[in-house]
Amino acid sequence: MKKNICYVLLAASAIYMAGCKKDGFLQDGAVTPNGDVSEAQVWANPDFARNFLNNIYATLSDRYNLDNDGAMLASGSDEAVNSNLNSNINILNNGTWGPVRVVDDVYTAMYTGIRKTNMFLVNAPKSAIIPSDGLTFAQDIARLRGEAFFLRAFFHFELVKRYGSAVLVTRVLNADENLDLPRNTFDECVAQISSDCDSAIARLPLGPTDWAVASRGRATQTAAMALKARLLLYAASPQYNPSGDAAKWQAAADAAKRVMDTGKHAIYSSYPNIWLWNVSGAAYNTEVIFATQTLNTNSIETNNAPISYDGANGRTNPTQELVDAFEMKTTGRPISDAASGYNASNPYANRDPRLNFAIMYNGSTFKSKPVETFVGGKDGLGLNVNATKTGYYLRKFLSESAVWNNSSNTNVRRPWIFFRYAEVLLNYAEALNEAQGTAALPQILSSLNALRNRSGVAMPALQTTNPAGNGYVAPTKEELRKRIRNERRVELCFEEHRFYDVRRWKEGETSFNKNVTGMRISLVSPGVYSYQPFVVENRVFTAKNYLYPISQNELNRAPSLKQNAGY
Repeated sequence: MKKNICYVLLAASAIYMAGCKKDGFLQDGAVTPNGDVSEAQVWANPDFARNFLNNIYATLSDRYNLDNDGAMLASGSDEAVNSNLNSNINILNNGTWGPVRVVDDVYTAMYTGIRKTNMFLVNAPKSAIIPSDGLTFAQDIARLRGEAFFLRAFFHFELVKRYGSAVLVTRVLNADENLDLPRNTFDECVAQISSDCDSAIARLPLGPTDWAVASRGRATQTAAMALKARLLLYAASPQYNPSGDAAKWQAAADAAKRVMDTGKHAIYSSYPNIWLWNVSGAAYNTEVIFATQTLNTNSIETNNAPISYDGANGRTNPTQELVDAFEMKTTGRPISDAASGYNASNPYANRDPRLNFAIMYNGSTFKSKPVETFVGGKDGLGLNVNATKTGYYLRKFLSESAVWNNSSNTNVRRPWIFFRYAEVLLNYAEALNEAQGTAALPQILSSLNALRNRSGVAMPALQTTNPAGNGYVAPTKEELRKRIRNERRVELCFEEHRFYDVRRWKEGETSFNKNVTGMRISLVSPGVYSYQPFVVENRVFTAKNYLYPISQNELNRAPSLKQNAGY
């Protein structure tokens, strides 16, 4: 009998409930089995049965470390270079990506999660779960099944966005079945994931604050809405909608607007603190829609801080291409605009404040010390094997409070945020522009300006009229597309959107198939520097790279999956 990836759980006759702590709803002291227990025992025990669902959330791993040495997916796009030249993240860039050289291979993990959700959906109604939060048994089971529907939709989407389509598994498969199954079509996958999102929406609390405090972090209606909005945005994009069917774009806009209309989410006041949940008021802030467990760690700093900071590894080095995407604060214009006010001799002055929030550049401050990326500086190019390859270091996600490689260290609580409200606004603006163009200009600009007007950012608003003296001309649909895409690139940098956005826009051959650059900075005299862009890496992207290759191991088990074209 041939088997696909779902074989991983079929072989076992017992279920091991590994303990996991998801901050907020799986607290210390939660009852979990300490070894192998039978399936019947799981569902007959009220604690084990409830924790079976909690355990499924552990499949949602953070994305700060993809190679066990601090690599992030940003380094597989034009956002960054990884300082470790031997990292397998480089497979994404050097033309060697293929079935026997895979990276970010989530196939097994996602199908393991899918199987668990299917088991829960079948068994929860006949389990011994004791209702909580004042609900009846039927009400609590409905809510718990809503979580499972969301998780199943999420796992299937993670497969589809990588591989283009997947085997849809919506029931518990048995070992005596033929498991060499072909993949469903992309449209079938979209329909099923959408249906699961709708099933979740019908059963879940509306937003994070509608859960009891101890249960915050679980799936919500708005999480399922945000997932559906992202799914439909992908389905409307040129990669999957080459004819440009406006109805698909409108459906994506409507899905995003549904999140907006709930009133449950808003732009958080402090951009750099969205992820730093040790900060008062940041945890479960209104911008966060759905996130992983909150890691209590200093490894994000150990992996990414500049090398002079207690022996950090400086792994994620932003590219000059990303730095150049940040506009001028004084004018709100791209630096390529002659009227922007950009000064190449003082390149980081008066830039969009999100540049300083996201990227460490020469002269920026971290932990009350200046970052020195100039040649010969304490964090400079070529200083050691871990030193920046581009002249920049990652700032986003890092905490000033974390301490590492000292006699007394300090961890900081952070999640990986899968969905936040800023993305919803950007999804809405993009989809509405593609569906209606300048007919929807006020709504589009309102969404974009909500990001630009965030406290601490305060970028000049994109406008709908021609204020006296600034030469403003109302943008065309094509010009709006450029501004929306750039706003998305800046606001969501390092959050794994750029990697997929360029693919869904079908711009991989132009955006990723070329050199990425950095900035060589030389100290001319005290406080005076010269700046010289230079090529860091020559990247390769061909048509096959729009999708991930399916691992040869999976194809050996299930030939009917069929490899993606070109691999």
